[in-house]
Amino acid sequence: MGDKFKVAQPWLTLFARLILGGVLLAAGALKIGNLQKSAMAVRAYELLPVSLANFLGYTLPWVEIGVGLLLITGALVRISGLIGAVTMLAFIIAIGQAWARGLSIDCGCFGGGGAIDPEDTKYLSEIIRDIGLLILGIYLYLYPKGRFSLDK
Repeated sequence: MGDKFKVAQPWLTLFARLILGGVLLAAGALKIGNLQKSAMAVRAYELLPVSLANFLGYTLPWVEIGVGLLLITGALVRISGLIGAVTMLAFIIAIGQAWARGLSIDCGCFGGGGAIDPEDTKYLSEIIRDIGLLILGIYLYLYPKGRFSLDK
């Protein structure tokens, strides 16, 4: 590992924590006010039995908020980064399968969700965004020690 990376790494970890944590916190906070709509958004993917989709729709916003707060504060960064990465991978798979199957749905990532007009889908940009966030989660798993972190 180069000297420049050793100097930059704690700052890169801080920025990765703030970006991934901020996105997760915002996503969860925007859904928490209408958990029924969150459950509807998960059902729209047509991947899971209704009862499991509803459960996920009701619990996912709380998980996003919790992981987001852990990342922002720098607590349990390695585990939180891994959970964030796995979550993003699940979102990539879900969005990709919806696209491949020709479903016309809003991802529901930041509230909303459900059926939309086919020309209003944004699958490619959503997948690219989530790939970037997945990479941040992997980075945090590999390099959890950063500036202004509760982890020591």
